[in-house]
Amino acid sequence: MKKLLILLIVFCTFGCKKYVVSFEQPTNMKLDNLKLEVLLDKQKVKDINLKASDAMPTYETASLSVSDDGKHLLQIKVKDTTFSYDINYPEEKYILVTAHLKQNGKIHIGILKQNYKYRLR
Repeated sequence: MKKLLILLIVFCTFGCKKYVVSFEQPTNMKLDNLKLEVLLDKQKVKDINLKASDAMPTYETASLSVSDDGKHLLQIKVKDTTFSYDINYPEEKYILVTAHLKQNGKIHIGILKQNYKYRLR
């Protein structure tokens, strides 16, 4: 039983390839209840509803599957605009997505990609 548990832990550590995508919940009240559609390779995988807060921003995290070659197109659709980003596994394993409201009133989606976990304080 102990060997089976160790084998399972090793398999999930090295065999389960996933992107970890964190969506920052905004502090701007104008972005409250904004709906984001998340598409991976033009297939819808998740809907995110942003909840604005006066305090520190919070994060909603999702895991997205990775193909054998590790190259994907991540798209974030907001209202009538789609933001597209190329993602390469394992170089860009952890992704942080943030919505911003520009001065002209348009919404912009920013993204950070890296190989190691983010330290959010």
